[in-house]
Amino acid sequence: MLRVVLAEDAVLLRAGLVELLSRVGHEVVAAVGDAGELARAVDADRPDVVITDVRMPPGFRDEGLRAALELRSRHPGLPVLVLSQYVATAYANQLFAGGSAEGGGLGYLLKDRVGEVSEFLDALDRVAGGQTVIDPEVIRVLLQAADKPLLRLTPREREVLALMAEGLNNQSIARRLTVTEASVVKHAGNIFMKLDLDPAEGNRRVLAVLAHLRGEQA
Repeated sequence: MLRVVLAEDAVLLRAGLVELLSRVGHEVVAAVGDAGELARAVDADRPDVVITDVRMPPGFRDEGLRAALELRSRHPGLPVLVLSQYVATAYANQLFAGGSAEGGGLGYLLKDRVGEVSEFLDALDRVAGGQTVIDPEVIRVLLQAADKPLLRLTPREREVLALMAEGLNNQSIARRLTVTEASVVKHAGNIFMKLDLDPAEGNRRVLAVLAHLRGEQA
């Protein structure tokens, strides 16, 4: 069971998420509708994980995202799963560039992913467990923007890179692609060599991939 603080200004979606999380055994200790309430709820309840929309009242720009980053600076290691209505790589970049130094799980998902209940709940569990989770559609956009330097990779290596950037480990990538884990390890080694990336495991590996993709868009 996870203790969750939920911040979502859309009343119906907020109620639906509370129902979903409660049904699978999590406790929503606070469900709020703006960034100020989010900050107060986290300070008061110290949840296991925060779920927040990017755009929140009063400005409906990036209030939820900025609140999440501020909360992670006050509560280092606080796991945060950010939800966004649209693919906005600038928001994803801001989250992972500004929040990775504090440690703890980080996630960025499109709201459409909530409808894929098992995927959403798996992402929540992974973020709460300290992992990095990124929506596949965001990764697809980043890869397209960085297409030219990625021509050094084979088609299979590009598939492995995309799944690696989503936060999957070698075992999970092997299951997704129906190959052996040894094959994934070999492909990953080739990727890191060709792109001059740090081959560290876990979140550092994901963040290295994201840093590369962000850099190629500059």
